[in-house]
Amino acid sequence: MERLFVDQLTVLDFSYLHPERGLLGESWLANIELGGRLDEQGMVLDFGRIKKQVKQLIDREFDHKLLIPADHPGLALKQTAQRHHLSFTTRAGEIIEHAAPNDAIQLVDTDQISPEVVAKAIEQRLRARLPANVNSVQIDLKPEDIQGVHYQYSHGLKHHRGNCQRIAHGHRSTLRIERNGRRDPALERQWAERWRDIYIGNREDLRSREEADCRHFAYTSKQGAFSLTLPSARCVLIDTDSTVENLARHIAMSLHADHPDERFEVRAFEGVRKGALASAG
Repeated sequence: MERLFVDQLTVLDFSYLHPERGLLGESWLANIELGGRLDEQGMVLDFGRIKKQVKQLIDREFDHKLLIPADHPGLALKQTAQRHHLSFTTRAGEIIEHAAPNDAIQLVDTDQISPEVVAKAIEQRLRARLPANVNSVQIDLKPEDIQGVHYQYSHGLKHHRGNCQRIAHGHRSTLRIERNGRRDPALERQWAERWRDIYIGNREDLRSREEADCRHFAYTSKQGAFSLTLPSARCVLIDTDSTVENLARHIAMSLHADHPDERFEVRAFEGVRKGALASAG
């Protein structure tokens, strides 16, 4: 059997429901290894086909979605042909509610989402779509090796033309802050802790609820109606949509407001190898 591989075929930016941590944003690098007989081209599978067909399948079914552990005992799911409504109770008793078109979620047969479990789910979907000469598929999912701080956040961008409009998808991100031209690791740690396992919501998307201990977000975008209810302690509110450009600017302006005589430059990442720069002062 011959084998080939593609490292960092794609990056999955998504959120998932965690038994302890609740709604959790994540970014995983996807590597793939295929084994089988050589075809008439002398290949296991053309790299061009991997980068198009295989990558597209992974992105379509798992990227920018909310991954749901279907076997978790705290999950209650009601689903029609077009939409769903779910309630998820963490082990600490916190309740998360999510309603959206079905394309915004991916059910995974497990009681807890992990890279290994999701990799197996991707492998199962791929096997049925690959040529007969390919007889083994191995997916390796792993977070970026970040040197320094990172934080995991979820959000939704109602004005986005693509899948970022889904109300609960997210990222594992790092942050670089310069203070008067010098990097400040202490400020980076402060902001990473402030935004650890958080949902960043636009105040404009808040909808009134009687419960004082939760936040209810809702909007309608081109893909349909979305809503999300979370414990208030798991939310941060800003006055704009949570694009990475706005997040970088929010951090820079907040730092300058606290230290008006100093200059700050913020490099905020959105997942892996992409982000925005902002400065203030």
